[in-house]
Amino acid sequence: MNDVPEDVVPVMVVGVGAITSQGGTAQALWEGVRTGHVAIGPVRALPMDGYQTRIGGEVTDVPEPAHRYTPEPADSKDREPSIDFALVAAAEAMAASGLVVGRDVPAERWGVAYGTCNGGWRSAELILRDEESGQTPDWHRYTLVPPQAAAETLSAAHGLRGPVLSVNTACASSAHAIGHALEILRSGRADAMLVGGSDAFTETAFAGFSSLESLSPEPAAPYSKDRSGLSLGEGSGMFVLVTDEVARRAGVPVIAEVLGYGLSADGYHVTAPHPEGAGAARAIRQALTTSALAPDDVRYINGHGTGTPKNDSAESNAVRAALGEAAEKTALSSTKSMVGHLLGAAGAVEGIVTIMALRDQIAPPTASFGEVDPQCGLDAVPDSGRVMALDAALSNNFAFAGANASVAFRRPGATAGTPVLPLADDVVVTGFSALSAAGEGVEALWEAFRAGARPGAVEDGLRVARAEFDRSAAGTPKQRRRMDRLSQLAVAACRAALDDAGLSGEEELDATGVVLGTGVGPVASNEDFTVPVLTEGPKVANPGIFPNTVYNSAAGQVSMALGTRGPTSTLTSAHAAGAAALGVAFDLLRSGRAERIVVPAVEVLSPRTLDAYRRIPLFGPAAGRRYTLAEGGFALVLERGRSARERGARIHATLSGHATTSDGLGIGRWDPSGDGVERAMRGALESAGVDAAALSAVWANAAGIGSADRPELSAIDRVSEGSGLRVETPKRQLGEPVGAGAHLSAVLALSGWRDAPADGPVLINSSSLGGTHTSLVLAPAPTASAPTLDSESAR
Repeated sequence: MNDVPEDVVPVMVVGVGAITSQGGTAQALWEGVRTGHVAIGPVRALPMDGYQTRIGGEVTDVPEPAHRYTPEPADSKDREPSIDFALVAAAEAMAASGLVVGRDVPAERWGVAYGTCNGGWRSAELILRDEESGQTPDWHRYTLVPPQAAAETLSAAHGLRGPVLSVNTACASSAHAIGHALEILRSGRADAMLVGGSDAFTETAFAGFSSLESLSPEPAAPYSKDRSGLSLGEGSGMFVLVTDEVARRAGVPVIAEVLGYGLSADGYHVTAPHPEGAGAARAIRQALTTSALAPDDVRYINGHGTGTPKNDSAESNAVRAALGEAAEKTALSSTKSMVGHLLGAAGAVEGIVTIMALRDQIAPPTASFGEVDPQCGLDAVPDSGRVMALDAALSNNFAFAGANASVAFRRPGATAGTPVLPLADDVVVTGFSALSAAGEGVEALWEAFRAGARPGAVEDGLRVARAEFDRSAAGTPKQRRRMDRLSQLAVAACRAALDDAGLSGEEELDATGVVLGTGVGPVASNEDFTVPVLTEGPKVANPGIFPNTVYNSAAGQVSMALGTRGPTSTLTSAHAAGAAALGVAFDLLRSGRAERIVVPAVEVLSPRTLDAYRRIPLFGPAAGRRYTLAEGGFALVLERGRSARERGARIHATLSGHATTSDGLGIGRWDPSGDGVERAMRGALESAGVDAAALSAVWANAAGIGSADRPELSAIDRVSEGSGLRVETPKRQLGEPVGAGAHLSAVLALSGWRDAPADGPVLINSSSLGGTHTSLVLAPAPTASAPTLDSESAR
């Protein structure tokens, strides 16, 4: 391997767009925030009786997006507001960039990274209301609920066919999306990315935060001694990020540069931050380190600043811990005081404010600020914006379940910060586990596969395979009481994988991250929380359930139960979620952000989830297809090769490369030619430095839905040039565990290599049913006589 670090690929912001309570453009957002205008007032679009507050940062004028994603004819009641917000902001950002898809950047080289907390949950609330009143909802509405629906809608609206992923780390979602997009661009898998986030008001969110007694009756006053809680907001923020080479070649103006970012887990509490801000400080330090910034280089931070007592003091402690003496000279203000807390969209919207601050050399204020709180005490820029010389700035976002993110930006022409890549390293698998309908453990799954067993039974026309497992593996009865079944499955699977990897020491786990994939996510907890609220009102909202309604709750429970403190993220790319999680973990390890990452993929099936699948024609009993929907909990431990070898770990395999593509056709549509799958497979092989002729097998995505399976099989035939390459279809036999399909295939491939000598690397395919395709190359562990990866393939 080459032991000389490389300079990173510069990544530039060339377009932004926003829709918030300040107005329908990014400039309206900036003008309002810069001048300290509070756009938080009475909420009109939702029933507001029974909450702690009646106010929020509401978007009052939403133009209908040009792109139609609902069936004809459609009116506003058929649309999902979070998707509309995203489309409006994205259209502005794309137009502002001046770039033309296909002319300046090929469609195949332009992707989407989208962050959200609630996804399309407003549509879910309308579905639940229909069901509770005895009506049958239009089945199309179910397709608007998953977070990936918006990501794939953005891809279709602009004809983008590169990597598409959705990220769900609650209030840090779009900040994570920026970080993951940065890795995609720096690794060369895309040249441009549409990045951001969106969230709309839901009755669930108002009831949930009200049940936690977190909402303020007046506009939020972050960092102020008299603060009493947060104000919710809604809207969207979007960036166009491109490599420096694209920006220079196209001659487009650069607004700012994304220098770096930091991610960490608190592992402390499901809703409260670590009081000393320990996890947040790690994220801030990593943002500085990966950006090659000194604390004195940062004179402004756009803070998380929610207005709740615990969050604001913890963040202030984190800034002091990370910046040291420089913190006392650093301005720390909160955009949320003027637009509210936009949850999953907060990172993108506040990132836009941060780069506008750099552009105009003005630190925006914290509105409604009163008396200084000594538990905070940093410079909150009270009341009005302040002219300052700013070269670099940070944007902080910290979320439920202890997911922390900090993103570093630099103004064009500034010289602070010259980041470099860490030493190249391979990514190896050192542990794996399986909890499935075939039984508990990897061996049970492998034996069921070899025997041709088909677990599951027909439930009201849909074949379902349920996972059973020893719940004591998730912790003590007291620990399990705060976990839903999804979290229990995740903790049990991760514990088994870490045990298989021989990892248990505090120091080892402190350097271990968690990246989780789930397609269905915590829908069961959302139903348990939301249905009583819709039928009986906010007074029955259960604060014990609400923290489990966020998609990243399971990853947070893993961190708390097992003591992991490294980077954490949750990928929600529908039926390709687990594959997306493996790809993100690969990128985090290759960029040196952790020594190892445990990557679970988990799914549980609630009664209403199964009803949704039955009502969608593709899956319903009338379709007559051989399809099994399965639960499952799987985990892989990925590790930097040097770390694994230094601790003497058993290396099961090497994850050599991956690629993600999109058909760019929108919700529930995919290319019948299989072009997108083929591009993903070829991209993964190129990334891994592996020739198709060297493959021993393809573990296919095929699950028994002919209209999706046939394009993939055609693509496999083209990639293998009709060589008769072995194709395994485990989901047709064992069932499709929604977003955990790639993990199912990986565990089976690894189990087969334990049983018999490996005869070559394999491709693992995973696809959403909205035309997002991820392929991964898994290679057997090299023997003592086998050559190691050279410096080119290691990159």
